[in-house]
Parts: sequence; C-alpha cells; structure tokens
Amino acid sequence: MKVDISVFDTTLRDGTQGEGISLSAEDKVKIALKLDQLGVHYIEGGNPGSNSKDIEFFRRMRDMKLNAKITAFGSTRRKNSQADQDTSLVRIVESGVRAATLVGKSWDFHVTTALQTTLEENLAMIYDSFAFLKRRGLEAIYDAEHFFDGYKHNPEYALACLRKAAEAGADWIVLCDTNGGTLPNEIYEIVSRVAKEVDKPIGIHTHNDCELAVANTLAAVQAGARQVQGTINGYGERCGNANLCSIIPNLQLKMGLRCISDEQLAQLTSVARYVSEIANAVMPVGQPYVGNAAFAHKGGIHVSAILKDPKTYEHIQPELVGNQRRILVSELAGQSNIIHKAQEMGLDISSGNERARAVIEKIKILEHEGYSFEGADASLELLLRDAFGEQTQIFKLESFKMLVEKSDGRMVSEAIVKINVGGDIVYTAAEGNGPVNALDNALRKALVQYYPEIMNIALTDYKVRVLDEKDATAAKVRVLIETTDFKNTWSTVGVSDNVIEASWEALVDSFRYALMNCKKTPAAQEDKREQLGIVNH
Repeated sequence: MKVDISVFDTTLRDGTQGEGISLSAEDKVKIALKLDQLGVHYIEGGNPGSNSKDIEFFRRMRDMKLNAKITAFGSTRRKNSQADQDTSLVRIVESGVRAATLVGKSWDFHVTTALQTTLEENLAMIYDSFAFLKRRGLEAIYDAEHFFDGYKHNPEYALACLRKAAEAGADWIVLCDTNGGTLPNEIYEIVSRVAKEVDKPIGIHTHNDCELAVANTLAAVQAGARQVQGTINGYGERCGNANLCSIIPNLQLKMGLRCISDEQLAQLTSVARYVSEIANAVMPVGQPYVGNAAFAHKGGIHVSAILKDPKTYEHIQPELVGNQRRILVSELAGQSNIIHKAQEMGLDISSGNERARAVIEKIKILEHEGYSFEGADASLELLLRDAFGEQTQIFKLESFKMLVEKSDGRMVSEAIVKINVGGDIVYTAAEGNGPVNALDNALRKALVQYYPEIMNIALTDYKVRVLDEKDATAAKVRVLIETTDFKNTWSTVGVSDNVIEASWEALVDSFRYALMNCKKTPAAQEDKREQLGIVNH
C-alpha cells in the first residue's frame, strides 16, 4: 500500500512522561503489538539504557516480527567526547533496533544555557552522532529539539543544525515544537522554508501547551512534512503530545492523505480505548473521533434529523474509525430519541407513540429527582421495556437488612435479603467487605439456584455522586454501577437520600438486566440449596 504520510508513535516514550502514566515492560509490549496492528510505521520504545523496563522491552521486542520499526531513543553525544565511546549511543546500537531517534539542540539559547557549550561544539555533536549511527547501519531520525523557538530567535543557526544532521546522513529531519507555544501559521511558514532548504524528508513533532498540537501537525503536513509524530490519546508531558487519534483520521478522511489502510483505521477507537485501559487513564468521553460521546446525540431536534440522515449532525460515519452512534435519552430528549432506543431493542412502537410521550414525561420526572440515564444504559432499557409492556421483573424484594460491625479493628458488613422468585420466598445472608459488596453477595446467593448464570457476572465499577452538597450528610445521592459478563458491559443507576437504598436500586437493575433473557432453572437441588444456606418459607 502506497503511504503518503509516515506515522511515528511515541506513546511508549514521550507518552509515559505524562503525569499519571506509568507502563511496565509487559504493558509496553502489549501496546506495541496493538500499535503494529493499527499500522503505524515507527514505534518509539524508549531509551535502551535508561532503565530496567526499557532494557527488558527492547530485549523482548528483538525476536518479534513486526511490520512497524521498533525505534530506540537517545540524544546526541556528550560535549567534548567521542560518539563511539558514548554509552547511550552504543546501547542503542546493541539493542538490535533498525531505527533510532536522537534529540539534539537547535536553539542557540539551549546550547549555551542548558548544555553550556559552544555553538560549534553542538554542531559537531550532531554530526558525529548521526555519522556513528549510519556507520552502524541504522535508520537515523533527528528530532531537532526546540526548533521553532530556535528558528524564531536565530533562524540561521537553527537551519545549520538541520544541515549538519543531513550532512551526516540522517534519514529524517523532524522539527520539534518542544514547548508547544507556536501557532499554526508560524508552523506553516517555517516548515515551508525548511522543506526548500533541507534536502531530506521532513517530520513534525508538536506539543499541546496551546491546544494546537493537532492543528500544528496538519499545518506542517500542508507545508511539506511527510512524517507525523504523536501519541495515542495525546498522552505526554505537561499538556500532552499531538494526538494521533485525531491526526490520522484528519489526514486520511479530511485531507485525502493515506497513512494506514481503511481496515486499520476502523481499529482506531478500539486501540485508543485499549491503550487507555493499559495506562489506567480515564479517556475523555468527548475526545474527537474515538471518544464515547464523539457521535452521541441528545437533543430531540438533532436525533430527529439523524434518523432521517446521519450527515445532518455527523461529519463522518462513526464506523470509519471504529466508533458507533449513540442516542442519549434525558430530560432534553424528544420522541425521536425514545423511538430510536425502542427500535434498537426491537420493541414494536408502530402504535405506541402515546407510550413514547409517556416515557419522556416519566424520564423528565426521574431526572428532576436526580436520575441520569445517559450513563446508565441498562436502567434505561429496563424502563423502556417496562413501559412498552415487557415484563422484566425477575424477582421481587420483600425486605433487606444491613448490619455493620467493627470487631478487632476490622469492619464487617452483613446483608440479610428476603426476595420473592416466582412465588418462592428466599431468605439469605452474606458478608462483604462493605455494605454494597454484602448486598451483592446475598442477592447472588438467593438467585443462583434459579439463575446459575448469575455467577458469570461481576461488578467492575461503583460511583457515588452527592446531588446537593448543601444538604450535607442528608443529601440525596446518585449511584452508578457498572457490570460485566466478560463479553458485554452495562451500567445502572439508583437515587435516594440513603446511599444503601440507592446502591440496592442500581444493583437490582444490574441483576435484572443480566437475567432478563435467562430461563428459570429447576429448583429441586435441595442439597445444594442447603449448602448455600437458602431457606424457603
């Protein structure tokens, strides 16, 4: 496949410099494999000699067959030394990589202040380092650090640094907006001049301190850059790096420049979310292209138009980047939102418009009370199925009690639950490491003989939000619970001025949703019922 723009991913190096981002060697290997599937051309793994994690990463990647080039990172040789005796450069060669990136100063202020050396010595450092890599057969990439600031201060010296790297054989000249303070028009003007004066392929590496990293990258491409550097989800130091999850689709879908295949582009959303999970970083719901809300529609007028033609409120088809359209239901929803949701669930609403209006009114009342169904898809589906005449009540609560005791410095919670399952009264008790966990355990214990599938689901997240802080400890709270069966994930909501009651409501919805399509199993296994402590009355 012919490629117009080369994609250089530095998530594993520059991305890990972001606050709160820490990746083990195993994490880095997993992400590298995922990035290779996405089709990026270079994967910068770190500095082979800087720490044990990076050393292990390069050791493990040496024997893996990837399409992408695993790239090592380092800096130009130390001042007043020799490249072939520089430990960092030697370790890059010994790591077995096919390509290496060296960062070198291109701002005279940094040369004299940070390096505390002469401008001539810095040029020698650049030349010697790249000549060394080329003698060892590596593809060599020059990251011209602080290039745009350097160019604005002393353009001739900044260009001299680029020429020196090119003279030594550098394969790529990458211009870095290291402080992230350059504007798109400046990027365009400067890259245009560099492209005319340096006879090497140009790359661009931008930071997001002015929220312009993506715009600056696109401006550089328009001016002649043919390599884009960035990170998945824009991770990076300070305000982050240029976000490849926006750059790649903008180049490919908006500017008509091929980066990866269409099939690989359709993996973009899953890769972005995979990396966020591995990095244990919350992904912004409104992140362009790949965010959960990137193609979410809430206003009734918007949804009505979307149902006629998605182009009315979507700039691309979500599926092109592996995302999907979402219709939200809230107090702002119109009848179109409800109809769309019902259709998604296969509900017959051909004669049910009055029902749709009734559901809208009920949702408005509930949201006024503090419910929010945007993040509680399962509770919303149960509400709609009940409204459209589908019976979703799997069991009925008779009562529950909570006991919390502190003994020997340890807190113990016990839940006693009494429910009605198809006319059978089931009474169980269970302990947990907190009230909600105890309720979860007791309810599972009560339902498992009727619905063995209940053992295949697990609670994965639990959130509590105080709705009106001024009421202090008497405030109403909203509880959101996320549950998974390890194939699908769903969320449920409960609201009350009692956090236990709100938790119970969300928990019950979670179980109802999981068991909605399960058939009741025979209840004749009395020996197992006794083992579980289930008592019928």
